[in-house]
Amino acid sequence: MNITASLVKELRELTGAGMLDCKNALVETEGNIEKAVDLLREKGLSKAAKKASRIAAEGVVESYIHGGRIGVLVEINSETDFVAKTDEFKDFVKDIAMQIAASDPKYVTKEEVPSSLIEHEKEVLKQQALNEGKPENIVDKMVEGRIEKYYKEIVLLEQPFIKDPDKTVSDLLNEKIAKIGENIKIRRFTRYVVGEGLEKREENFAEEVAKQINA
Repeated sequence: MNITASLVKELRELTGAGMLDCKNALVETEGNIEKAVDLLREKGLSKAAKKASRIAAEGVVESYIHGGRIGVLVEINSETDFVAKTDEFKDFVKDIAMQIAASDPKYVTKEEVPSSLIEHEKEVLKQQALNEGKPENIVDKMVEGRIEKYYKEIVLLEQPFIKDPDKTVSDLLNEKIAKIGENIKIRRFTRYVVGEGLEKREENFAEEVAKQINA
């Protein structure tokens, strides 16, 4: 596969790793940039990976209210109070709060998702695939693919970023870590919806927030 200079540049911006390391990672992963990011992190070549072990105990709690009907509180940590006060960090926090409002994740990371929930989902998906008449020998692969899609629905870091769906929230986080030069952690969040749990008409909040962004 031809690894273009623009692809190498994109990976370098995401990870802060060297050009040659980025190119080798892309060659090894056949141009898959998400897998290349993971590979660099595993090898400890990503600046984001090197910073990930450092303690981030400063930061901010940000609120975002959409139309008086959706409210989000999110805590995002940095290593120093100085960074927490920068416009770059503040803008990132606002973007994450808006992401949570629009996309309704349930967890920050995959690791937070209870294994019992995933096992239950796998059973449901397996039965769905069998009911669709899919051959049993490919059902397990189908289920794994659908589980990955499920993660993108419920896990914040796995979701496509609402302002640029070509990257995930995890990609955005790694970009900020590399650019700011400190470890950053999205620690926790709470999302409130007026009338949640009560019978109400369906709303497409993602579209509504996207319209506000583009207004």
